[in-house]
Amino acid sequence: MPTRRQLSYAFALALCGAALIAAETAELRPWVYLFKPLATILVLAMAATAAPLPSNRYRLLITGGLVWSLAGDVLLMWPASLFAAGLGCFLVAHFCYIGAFATHGAGSSSRFVTLIPFALIAGTMLSLLWPGLGALRIPVAVYVGTIATMAWQAFARALAKRNDAAWRGAIGALFFLTSDGALAINKFRAPIGDRFTTTVIILGTYLVAQWMIGSTVGDDA
Repeated sequence: MPTRRQLSYAFALALCGAALIAAETAELRPWVYLFKPLATILVLAMAATAAPLPSNRYRLLITGGLVWSLAGDVLLMWPASLFAAGLGCFLVAHFCYIGAFATHGAGSSSRFVTLIPFALIAGTMLSLLWPGLGALRIPVAVYVGTIATMAWQAFARALAKRNDAAWRGAIGALFFLTSDGALAINKFRAPIGDRFTTTVIILGTYLVAQWMIGSTVGDDA
């Protein structure tokens, strides 16, 4: 179970997330510029100040992923011309998460058969997005493959360690896939709903994902 400290950060993140969703829905850009990075900073603070469990290397990789996510958040708030740069930041973030999840037995104990569902998800996503990607086909394909690998390694780690923290990381990875998938479909395929629904789906799942991944630091029970 999450610790009291982690739950206090979750409460603060929920308040910040609600404010962010309201600001995004109402198109109050100055408040979006405040609350979106603040939400990721909260998760970063939770992970960076936690005990270095299961190792200091693991904490550094997870916090590194959150730092790159924060950079991506900022870039994606600006004009569309910075989309590729924001995508690149999140790509590096996922490499950090892969490095974290592939440690402590996960990489060696995972069977390649567990990759199959994530490969199918990645292939289905690309088939949906491909016609609308244009010049971004290669970068998006690399990104989709990377986040699918991240989710695979998160689940491999959960199967290897079989503890609450590892399973939170795996579920967080699924939320990340959901958030990025919804964002990509909304941007490159077709709107997934009205402004409020779209915002809740994309930002809500993203914030849950980051909290669940960040909460794996300092909790190896």
